[in-house]
Order: sequence, then C-alpha cells, then structure tokens
Amino acid sequence: MSERQLALWDPERFAAHEGMRPMRAIFTRQGHIFTTGFTRMSQRELGLWDPNNFEEPVALQEMDTSNGVLLPFYDPDSSIVYLCGKGDSSIRYFEITEEPPFVHYLNTFSSKEPQRGMGFMPKRGLDVSKCEIARFYKLHERKCEPIIMTVPRKSDLFQDDLYPDTPGPEPALEADEWLSGQDAEPVLISLRDGYMPPKHRELRVTKRNILDVRPPPGPRRSQSASDAPLSQHTLETLLEEIKALREQVQAQEQRITSLENMLCELVDGTD
Repeated sequence: MSERQLALWDPERFAAHEGMRPMRAIFTRQGHIFTTGFTRMSQRELGLWDPNNFEEPVALQEMDTSNGVLLPFYDPDSSIVYLCGKGDSSIRYFEITEEPPFVHYLNTFSSKEPQRGMGFMPKRGLDVSKCEIARFYKLHERKCEPIIMTVPRKSDLFQDDLYPDTPGPEPALEADEWLSGQDAEPVLISLRDGYMPPKHRELRVTKRNILDVRPPPGPRRSQSASDAPLSQHTLETLLEEIKALREQVQAQEQRITSLENMLCELVDGTD
C-alpha cells in the first residue's frame, strides 16, 4: 500500500461452484448473493447464497454445457436477473423471490447471431412511455445492436408497478463520509418525469347512410319480356325490409353519438 499504510482484508472464502472456469457474482435486493459458474463436468450453473450461511446454497441450478461465461445483469426494481453468455445467441431471465424455488425461470430471448459482449442500460435511461423494462446493447463483430424488452399495456398512463422509485445519479455519501464509517441508502428518483403521454388523436366518425347509395347514372335498360311486375306481397316485403334497415341505421347513429360523447369525456379527463 502507498503512504506507508497497511490494509488488512478478511474476506470469507467459499467455493460457490466446483468448476475451475470463471465465475460471476452480484448482490440481490434481498441481501443474497447470486452467482454463475461451472460444475466439475464443465456444465454451467447458477446459484443463490445466503451471506450468513455458506454451508448450503439457497438455490442451485444446472444450465447447459456451453463454454461461454454467463454474465448476470440484475434489475433490483423488478428483482429480475438476465443471463447473457459469451458466444450465445440468447438471453435467459429469471425472477428472484423469497419463496421456493427462489430462482424462477421466466423466458428466453433468442436471436440468430452470437454475442461477443453485452451492455445493460440503467433503469433511468429507459423509455417509460413504451413500457420498456430492459435494454441491452449486443456487441457483434462489426456492429452494436440494441435489444429492447417491453411489457405490453393497453393503458397510456404511467405504469407505477413497472417503474417504482429507482436509484438516481446522485451519490448518497461522499467518499470522506464513507471512509469515516457512515452508511446510507441510495438516493431514489421517480421516472414519472420521463413519461411522455402520446398525443391525443382527433377521432372522426363519418356518418353515412347506406340508403343514400344510388346506382351510377347511365341509360336505363329497356324492360324485356322476362321482367315481370312486382306483386303486392313482394312490394310490402321490400317496404318492411327498408323500414327495418332505416331503424337499424338510426340505432347505429345513436350508438356512435353515445361513443363519441364518452370519448370526449375521457379525453377531457386525462388533459
């Protein structure tokens, strides 16, 4: 050490994975340690550990036999961890909970080309207007491809359940405060200010009566011998059908007017 000082470190060592290949570790929101590594048979596996008891893992799952190191990217707001392996063409993600089996498999994103590296956008850099929950930057041989993950929602309002207050760019402590032994929780910020509601579109409904459709102008064909005059019963039937169509059109016009009024009330309520 410089300045004639001696630093004493007393880390607690434990074998999270039995393989000799590289491992990765992150801390979770619940205070556990999430690790990725290899078994003795070079199978990739993930583990969840309690820092107060390294005798038995909280969870331990074998993955596959690929050689790429699994890189974990953790979102503490949703407690979702994304696993990206070097040389893989997929991203697997899991949810970490306090209930067995503690590490729950969610889904896999697959693509055609393998990834040489991966970057992860902080939560405050996401587009909350599109319900974006994660954004990766996949490194190819000659390009960098953004991979966006969203949660489909029908509502145009800000989704509080997807975006709780998240750590911001301001530090909770200065370096001198931390060295003096102080501790503090991260300074949280709200992502609501980054929400941009979509522009309201003016809905126009064209009312058109189907009975106003007339045949195109042109010379009328002469009545042939096969054209028979309409009987009284046929004429009455046609008149009844026309009357029923008019009533149906009027009912549809009333329904459209009611829907337009409801839409105007909703638009006025969101402004």
